[in-house]
Amino acid sequence: MTRLTLLSPAKLNLFLHITGRRVDGYHNLQTLFQLLDYGDTLSFTTRNDNQISLAPELPGVSFEQNLIIKAVRALEAFKPVNMGVDIQLEKRLPMGGGIGGGSSNAATTLVALNHLWGCGLSKCQLQNIGLQLGADVPVFINAQTAWAEGVGEELQAIEMQPKWFLVIQPDCHVSTAEIFSHKDLTRDTSAIKVAAFLEQGGQNDCEALVRKLYPQVDNALIWLQNFDHNARMTGTGACVFASFESAEIALNVQAQLPKHLPGFVAQGVNQSPLYKLLPVN
Repeated sequence: MTRLTLLSPAKLNLFLHITGRRVDGYHNLQTLFQLLDYGDTLSFTTRNDNQISLAPELPGVSFEQNLIIKAVRALEAFKPVNMGVDIQLEKRLPMGGGIGGGSSNAATTLVALNHLWGCGLSKCQLQNIGLQLGADVPVFINAQTAWAEGVGEELQAIEMQPKWFLVIQPDCHVSTAEIFSHKDLTRDTSAIKVAAFLEQGGQNDCEALVRKLYPQVDNALIWLQNFDHNARMTGTGACVFASFESAEIALNVQAQLPKHLPGFVAQGVNQSPLYKLLPVN
């Protein structure tokens, strides 16, 4: 029996440009995925009877539809005979928040079980499997803050200066499919270079539409922009965030949050704990 406990980190999209629509219905984009030192915790304990368990199960998500179990199933063809696993999930990240909770859980599961079961898959193979589970899974497998293009799978690691982020969760669940299929979504933003973003910043092309459709997101951003005029939404929402130079400043703003707006403070990191488990090939 072998046990492994790992942080399954959140991410923020520091910007999100949609540069076009693909023939397969997906969108080409540019974004910078900033990893955080905050997230869910996943514990894996191997077993020798071929059984798979997950506790607790998520409300409204069936066992087989959970991305953690989908990741397990994707590795079953590569594992030794009779190997199983018990998985314990400590959930902190909201579902539908745009901070990658489910995708991060799937990536953590793929990397952890590849290591524990000795599947022998390369990082590239793991990322290809992860992409079938979700567009954001490869960046978590890569385990580095990264510039991303394509549908989010073309990754270039970037070293960002340390910042502290206050992340706020409005009381709504934003459907990614709804936003990306909406007729009013901006889909023709010109592509930029990394240097241009680092000098001039960028915007989230989903933000204006989500603010229009979800007043809770709009209200949260109005409040947060009192402290950081560059505060913005991550992904397709619903979470919004602001950056600060120190934990003290971020925590001070968090202390002023209205009671109906839960949030957390986290530091941006350039590597996640998964990095040390990645195969060298």
